[in-house]
Amino acid sequence: MNSKLRQNILFIIGPIITAFGISVFYLPNKVVSGGVSGLSTILYHLAKIPPGLSFAVINIIFLLLSLKFLGKAFVFKTLIGAASISLFVQIFSYLPPMTNDIILATIFGSLLYGFGIGLTFLSGGSTGGTDILGRLLQHFFPHFKIGKLLLFVDALVIISSLIVFRQIDLALWGIVALFLSTFSVDWLIQKLNISKLAFVVTEKGHEVSQLLISTSPRGVTIFDVIGAYTLEKKTMLMCALKDNETPEFQRKILDIDAEAFIIFSESQQIVGNGFHVYR
Repeated sequence: MNSKLRQNILFIIGPIITAFGISVFYLPNKVVSGGVSGLSTILYHLAKIPPGLSFAVINIIFLLLSLKFLGKAFVFKTLIGAASISLFVQIFSYLPPMTNDIILATIFGSLLYGFGIGLTFLSGGSTGGTDILGRLLQHFFPHFKIGKLLLFVDALVIISSLIVFRQIDLALWGIVALFLSTFSVDWLIQKLNISKLAFVVTEKGHEVSQLLISTSPRGVTIFDVIGAYTLEKKTMLMCALKDNETPEFQRKILDIDAEAFIIFSESQQIVGNGFHVYR
Protein backbone atom coordinates (compact mmCIF):
# COMPACT_ATOMS: atom_id res chain seq x y z
CA MET A 1 0.00 0.00 0.00
CA ASN A 2 1.51 3.33 -1.03
CA SER A 3 1.94 6.18 1.41
CA LYS A 4 -0.73 8.42 -0.14
CA LEU A 5 -3.42 5.73 -0.04
CA ARG A 6 -2.51 4.81 3.54
CA GLN A 7 -2.84 8.45 4.61
CA ASN A 8 -6.23 8.77 2.96
CA ILE A 9 -7.50 5.62 4.68
CA LEU A 10 -6.29 6.86 8.06
CA PHE A 11 -7.92 10.22 7.35
CA ILE A 12 -11.28 8.48 6.86
CA ILE A 13 -11.06 5.99 9.74
CA GLY A 14 -9.76 8.47 12.35
CA PRO A 15 -12.83 10.77 12.49
CA ILE A 16 -15.21 7.79 12.44
CA ILE A 17 -13.55 6.18 15.47
CA THR A 18 -13.42 9.51 17.29
CA ALA A 19 -17.08 10.28 16.57
CA PHE A 20 -18.19 6.84 17.73
CA GLY A 21 -16.37 7.22 21.05
CA ILE A 22 -17.91 10.65 21.61
CA SER A 23 -21.49 9.79 20.69
CA VAL A 24 -22.00 6.42 22.38
CA PHE A 25 -19.72 6.86 25.41
CA TYR A 26 -18.98 10.52 26.20
CA LEU A 27 -22.17 12.34 25.25
CA PRO A 28 -24.85 10.25 27.06
CA ASN A 29 -22.76 9.99 30.24
CA LYS A 30 -21.72 13.68 30.42
CA VAL A 31 -18.03 12.77 30.19
CA VAL A 32 -16.17 15.99 29.37
CA SER A 33 -12.54 15.20 28.55
CA GLY A 34 -11.88 18.49 26.80
CA GLY A 35 -11.84 19.51 23.17
CA VAL A 36 -14.83 20.26 21.02
CA SER A 37 -16.36 17.00 22.21
CA GLY A 38 -16.40 18.43 25.73
CA LEU A 39 -17.83 21.75 24.62
CA SER A 40 -20.49 19.98 22.57
CA THR A 41 -21.39 17.76 25.52
CA ILE A 42 -21.81 20.83 27.72
CA LEU A 43 -23.91 22.64 25.12
CA TYR A 44 -26.04 19.55 24.48
CA HIS A 45 -26.98 19.08 28.13
CA LEU A 46 -27.18 22.80 28.88
CA ALA A 47 -29.11 24.09 25.85
CA LYS A 48 -30.07 20.92 23.88
CA ILE A 49 -27.96 22.05 20.91
CA PRO A 50 -27.42 19.10 18.51
CA PRO A 51 -23.82 17.90 18.89
CA GLY A 52 -23.21 17.85 15.13
CA LEU A 53 -24.22 21.51 14.86
CA SER A 54 -22.03 22.68 17.72
CA PHE A 55 -19.09 20.73 16.30
CA ALA A 56 -19.51 22.45 12.95
CA VAL A 57 -19.80 26.00 14.34
CA ILE A 58 -16.85 25.69 16.74
CA ASN A 59 -14.68 24.14 14.04
CA ILE A 60 -15.40 26.99 11.61
CA ILE A 61 -14.16 29.48 14.22
CA PHE A 62 -10.91 27.58 14.85
CA LEU A 63 -10.32 26.99 11.14
CA LEU A 64 -10.29 30.73 10.54
CA LEU A 65 -7.64 31.07 13.25
CA SER A 66 -5.46 28.34 11.76
CA LEU A 67 -5.49 29.61 8.18
CA LYS A 68 -2.61 32.06 8.65
CA PHE A 69 -0.14 29.84 10.52
CA LEU A 70 -0.84 26.27 9.38
CA GLY A 71 -1.40 26.84 5.67
CA LYS A 72 -4.16 26.14 3.22
CA ALA A 73 -3.32 22.42 2.80
CA PHE A 74 -3.71 21.72 6.51
CA VAL A 75 -6.88 23.81 6.71
CA PHE A 76 -8.37 21.99 3.71
CA LYS A 77 -7.74 18.54 5.22
CA THR A 78 -8.95 19.79 8.59
CA LEU A 79 -12.10 21.16 6.99
CA ILE A 80 -12.86 17.72 5.57
CA GLY A 81 -11.96 16.04 8.87
CA ALA A 82 -14.07 18.49 10.87
CA ALA A 83 -17.02 18.04 8.52
CA SER A 84 -16.65 14.27 8.75
CA ILE A 85 -16.58 14.17 12.52
CA SER A 86 -19.50 16.62 12.76
CA LEU A 87 -21.53 14.38 10.47
CA PHE A 88 -20.64 11.12 12.21
CA VAL A 89 -21.13 12.54 15.70
CA GLN A 90 -24.66 13.52 14.69
CA ILE A 91 -25.32 10.14 13.05
CA PHE A 92 -23.94 8.11 15.97
CA SER A 93 -25.83 10.29 18.47
CA TYR A 94 -29.01 8.50 17.38
CA LEU A 95 -27.54 5.18 18.56
CA PRO A 96 -28.30 4.03 22.10
CA PRO A 97 -25.47 4.43 24.64
CA MET A 98 -23.06 1.51 24.74
CA THR A 99 -23.12 1.72 28.53
CA ASN A 100 -24.51 3.84 31.34
CA ASP A 101 -21.59 2.96 33.60
CA ILE A 102 -19.46 6.10 33.99
CA ILE A 103 -16.29 4.05 34.49
CA LEU A 104 -16.71 2.00 31.32
CA ALA A 105 -17.80 5.09 29.37
CA THR A 106 -14.71 6.96 30.51
CA ILE A 107 -12.25 4.17 29.71
CA PHE A 108 -13.58 3.04 26.35
CA GLY A 109 -14.66 6.49 25.22
CA SER A 110 -11.25 8.02 25.90
CA LEU A 111 -9.33 5.17 24.25
CA LEU A 112 -11.45 5.41 21.10
CA TYR A 113 -11.24 9.20 21.14
CA GLY A 114 -7.45 9.23 21.50
CA PHE A 115 -6.88 6.48 18.97
CA GLY A 116 -9.07 8.24 16.39
CA ILE A 117 -7.35 11.58 16.96
CA GLY A 118 -3.94 9.90 16.64
CA LEU A 119 -4.85 8.24 13.34
CA THR A 120 -6.06 11.57 11.99
CA PHE A 121 -2.83 13.32 13.01
CA LEU A 122 -0.81 10.57 11.31
CA SER A 123 -2.68 11.25 8.06
CA GLY A 124 -1.50 14.88 8.23
CA GLY A 125 -4.90 16.31 9.08
CA SER A 126 -7.00 17.12 12.10
CA THR A 127 -10.52 16.55 13.37
CA GLY A 128 -10.67 20.26 14.13
CA GLY A 129 -11.52 22.14 17.29
CA THR A 130 -8.97 22.22 20.05
CA ASP A 131 -6.86 19.83 17.98
CA ILE A 132 -6.22 22.87 15.78
CA LEU A 133 -5.22 24.87 18.85
CA GLY A 134 -2.82 22.08 19.72
CA ARG A 135 -1.29 22.29 16.26
CA LEU A 136 -1.10 26.08 16.53
CA LEU A 137 0.72 25.81 19.85
CA GLN A 138 3.05 23.18 18.37
CA HIS A 139 3.81 25.64 15.56
CA PHE A 140 5.18 28.08 18.14
CA PHE A 141 6.53 25.45 20.58
CA PRO A 142 7.70 22.55 18.34
CA HIS A 143 9.63 20.80 21.14
CA PHE A 144 6.40 19.93 22.98
CA LYS A 145 4.51 16.74 22.12
CA ILE A 146 1.12 17.33 20.57
CA GLY A 147 -0.55 15.22 23.27
CA LYS A 148 0.84 17.43 26.05
CA LEU A 149 -0.32 20.58 24.28
CA LEU A 150 -3.81 19.15 23.94
CA LEU A 151 -3.70 18.31 27.63
CA PHE A 152 -3.24 22.00 28.47
CA VAL A 153 -6.00 23.20 26.14
CA ASP A 154 -8.48 20.50 27.17
CA ALA A 155 -7.97 21.14 30.88
CA LEU A 156 -9.67 24.50 30.37
CA VAL A 157 -12.74 22.74 28.95
CA ILE A 158 -12.94 20.41 31.96
CA ILE A 159 -12.92 23.41 34.27
CA SER A 160 -15.85 24.77 32.27
CA SER A 161 -17.77 21.51 32.78
CA LEU A 162 -17.27 21.80 36.54
CA ILE A 163 -18.73 25.31 36.47
CA VAL A 164 -21.74 24.23 34.35
CA PHE A 165 -22.63 20.81 35.79
CA ARG A 166 -21.46 21.56 39.35
CA GLN A 167 -20.57 17.90 39.85
CA ILE A 168 -17.06 17.22 41.02
CA ASP A 169 -17.37 13.52 40.15
CA LEU A 170 -18.00 14.30 36.48
CA ALA A 171 -15.04 16.68 36.39
CA LEU A 172 -12.79 14.04 37.96
CA TRP A 173 -13.90 11.43 35.44
CA GLY A 174 -13.25 14.00 32.73
CA ILE A 175 -9.68 14.35 33.98
CA VAL A 176 -9.25 10.57 33.89
CA ALA A 177 -10.62 10.48 30.35
CA LEU A 178 -8.31 13.32 29.34
CA PHE A 179 -5.21 11.52 30.58
CA LEU A 180 -6.25 8.26 28.91
CA SER A 181 -6.96 9.92 25.55
CA THR A 182 -3.70 11.90 25.76
CA PHE A 183 -1.80 8.70 26.49
CA SER A 184 -3.49 7.03 23.50
CA VAL A 185 -2.43 9.81 21.12
CA ASP A 186 1.19 9.86 22.30
CA TRP A 187 1.43 6.05 22.49
CA LEU A 188 0.19 5.60 18.92
CA ILE A 189 2.53 8.22 17.46
CA GLN A 190 5.51 7.00 19.50
CA LYS A 191 4.81 3.39 18.51
CA LEU A 192 4.99 4.27 14.83
CA ASN A 193 8.24 6.19 15.34
CA ILE A 194 9.99 3.26 17.03
CA SER A 195 12.39 1.42 14.72
CA LYS A 196 15.20 -1.10 15.07
CA LEU A 197 18.93 -0.56 14.73
CA ALA A 198 20.73 -3.76 13.71
CA PHE A 199 24.43 -4.50 14.22
CA VAL A 200 25.82 -7.57 12.44
CA VAL A 201 29.32 -8.96 13.03
CA THR A 202 30.25 -11.38 10.24
CA GLU A 203 33.15 -12.75 8.24
CA LYS A 204 31.10 -12.43 5.06
CA GLY A 205 30.36 -8.73 5.28
CA HIS A 206 30.57 -8.02 1.54
CA GLU A 207 28.19 -10.86 0.57
CA VAL A 208 25.71 -10.01 3.30
CA SER A 209 25.71 -6.27 2.55
CA GLN A 210 25.20 -6.85 -1.18
CA LEU A 211 22.24 -9.14 -0.52
CA LEU A 212 20.62 -6.66 1.88
CA ILE A 213 21.10 -3.72 -0.48
CA SER A 214 19.74 -5.63 -3.50
CA THR A 215 16.67 -7.08 -1.75
CA SER A 216 15.50 -4.29 0.57
CA PRO A 217 15.05 -0.49 0.52
CA ARG A 218 17.39 -0.09 3.51
CA GLY A 219 20.98 1.07 3.32
CA VAL A 220 23.90 -0.59 5.07
CA THR A 221 26.95 0.98 6.73
CA ILE A 222 30.15 -1.14 6.92
CA PHE A 223 32.77 -0.99 9.67
CA ASP A 224 36.05 -2.92 9.90
CA VAL A 225 36.36 -4.39 13.41
CA ILE A 226 38.73 -6.63 15.35
CA GLY A 227 37.61 -9.21 17.89
CA ALA A 228 39.20 -8.45 21.26
CA TYR A 229 39.60 -12.14 22.22
CA THR A 230 40.77 -13.65 18.91
CA LEU A 231 42.22 -10.47 17.35
CA GLU A 232 40.61 -11.60 14.10
CA LYS A 233 39.50 -9.00 11.60
CA LYS A 234 35.78 -9.04 10.81
CA THR A 235 33.14 -6.78 9.35
CA MET A 236 30.34 -5.09 11.26
CA LEU A 237 27.25 -3.95 9.40
CA MET A 238 24.82 -1.35 10.72
CA CYS A 239 21.32 -1.01 9.34
CA ALA A 240 18.19 0.90 10.39
CA LEU A 241 14.94 -1.08 10.05
CA LYS A 242 11.26 -0.97 10.74
CA ASP A 243 10.21 -3.39 13.45
CA ASN A 244 8.32 -5.67 11.06
CA GLU A 245 11.38 -6.01 8.81
CA THR A 246 13.61 -7.67 11.42
CA PRO A 247 12.58 -11.35 10.93
CA GLU A 248 13.27 -11.27 7.18
CA PHE A 249 16.47 -9.27 7.78
CA GLN A 250 17.74 -11.92 10.21
CA ARG A 251 16.81 -14.79 7.90
CA LYS A 252 18.74 -13.31 4.97
CA ILE A 253 21.89 -12.89 7.05
CA LEU A 254 21.82 -16.37 8.60
CA ASP A 255 21.27 -17.96 5.17
CA ILE A 256 24.69 -16.62 4.14
CA ASP A 257 26.52 -16.79 7.46
CA ALA A 258 25.03 -19.06 10.11
CA GLU A 259 27.74 -17.90 12.55
CA ALA A 260 26.90 -14.20 12.24
CA PHE A 261 26.44 -12.27 15.48
CA ILE A 262 23.33 -10.03 15.30
CA ILE A 263 22.25 -7.35 17.77
CA PHE A 264 18.89 -5.58 17.50
CA SER A 265 18.55 -2.34 19.42
CA GLU A 266 15.34 -0.31 19.72
CA SER A 267 15.50 3.25 18.42
CA GLN A 268 12.94 5.82 19.56
CA GLN A 269 13.24 7.82 16.36
CA ILE A 270 15.21 7.68 13.12
CA VAL A 271 15.46 10.70 10.82
CA GLY A 272 16.54 10.28 7.22
CA ASN A 273 15.86 8.62 3.90
CA GLY A 274 13.15 5.98 4.15
CA PHE A 275 11.97 6.99 7.61
CA HIS A 276 9.12 9.36 8.37
CA VAL A 277 8.90 11.12 11.74
CA TYR A 278 5.32 11.22 13.03
CA ARG A 279 4.43 14.16 15.28
